Amino acid sequence: MAKSQETFSKKEKEKLRQKKRQDKLIKKEERKANSSNGDLDSMMAYVDEFGRISDTPPDPTKKKTVINASSIEIGVPKREDEPEEQMREGKVTYFNSAKGYGFIKDLKSQENVFVHVNGLSETIAENDKVTFEVEHGHKGLNAVNVKKVS
Repeated sequence: MAKSQETFSKKEKEKLRQKKRQDKLIKKEERKANSSNGDLDSMMAYVDEFGRISDTPPDPTKKKTVINASSIEIGVPKREDEPEEQMREGKVTYFNSAKGYGFIKDLKSQENVFVHVNGLSETIAENDKVTFEVEHGHKGLNAVNVKKVS
């Protein structure tokens, strides 16, 4: 006679499947028993005039009836170009003349601005005080029209 093809691990896996199925049915029955009537009104939530969520509908007497349509802004408001300071002052923190680039620390905002040799009007070195203009480059701010301050 041949042995049974049902091994211990197969029996255990089947027991686990049956237990999970039974637990799922029990949870389903509990949800049905504990749920209130599942109609739409019991599931509704309202926002009052102060922005709080409540289960009662808002009072129609407190409703604003006049809305000025021109005061509604759709989208992002247009950016008004503020004229930035044309010339900034800074100090050269790093400059490699062999590679042709460096960094200038703005004295007002304390931010580092990249400078390339193409943006120089005069030759500069580290710790020089300079004036410069800023333009937006590929990776951030770039200093152009860099001049040494005497």
